[in-house]
Amino acid sequence: QVQLVESGGASVWAGGSLRVSCAANARSFSYAMGWFRQAPGKDRDFVASISRSGGSTLYADSVKGRFTISRDNAKNTVYLQMDSLKPEDTAVYYCAAARPWILTSPQASSYEYWGRGTQVTVSS
Repeated sequence: QVQLVESGGASVWAGGSLRVSCAANARSFSYAMGWFRQAPGKDRDFVASISRSGGSTLYADSVKGRFTISRDNAKNTVYLQMDSLKPEDTAVYYCAAARPWILTSPQASSYEYWGRGTQVTVSS
């Protein structure tokens, strides 16, 4: 059974930084990984994706230059470093493991397994 567990969500002030993590079991970590977010009353949106090796990354325009996705395959963990946070970044952040043939993808349908999410709140 694939399990993904997010952590690190918190309440921060605008302009601040936060790093969220996603720990995965070994089987799920053999795939590309992604981060998505969902604000209250809105659809789940793509944030960032990283290939199995970490050599390829993809970002939503709204976070490009502010967020950085990375992974440590030895620790089965993927990270999302968030800098220059804005109130509009407030959401539940979910990590996801992609289907085996995916390199990186912004499409939620490309991901097979999902964590339960971690809340990030940015106050102005």
